Amino acid sequence: MSIRADSWIRKMAVEHNMIQPFVERQIRQEPMQAENKIISYGVSSYGYDVRCANEFKIFTNINSSIVDPKKFDERSFVDFVGDVCIIPPNSFALARTVEFFKIPRNVLTICLGKSTYARCGIIVNVTPLEPEWEGHVTLEFSNTTPLPAKIYAHEGVAQMIFLQASEVCETSYADRAGKYQGQTGVTLPLT
Repeated sequence: MSIRADSWIRKMAVEHNMIQPFVERQIRQEPMQAENKIISYGVSSYGYDVRCANEFKIFTNINSSIVDPKKFDERSFVDFVGDVCIIPPNSFALARTVEFFKIPRNVLTICLGKSTYARCGIIVNVTPLEPEWEGHVTLEFSNTTPLPAKIYAHEGVAQMIFLQASEVCETSYADRAGKYQGQTGVTLPLT
């Protein structure tokens, strides 16, 4: 028996606390409310549009550091809290989702950026959420343009696509004690 994708997401959110807080319908701007424009979030046809929290780490090169994933210099970021984050030209910022995820053992989650941002030259990157991973998702926003770019907190920024396997995985992220398990804030590279 098949089940509609949006119904499956609602079921998983309720039965497994997969997404908290969970918005069970898509929230978007109504045509009559143009002054209150928002970028949509919540359940979509085949996924879930996540929101960006108001905590950001904006990349800066004031220390003339080399970006090294094995030995990342935390001083390469400036912390910012606010409803709108301005990313410098050809730079990037880290943020986190409003939503906390608990991925079931038989689900793999893939994140893709929303077209509203992509069409402005702002790319959202997130690695897959593996089975039994949990936490707030750290989001990377790359501003590929030669101009400053805005990211709006508490609005939609990316879509999560959930792939359910017919069997549970042999070894989950939790089984491996993955280093990003349970992250709750904007998390920098860990080695």
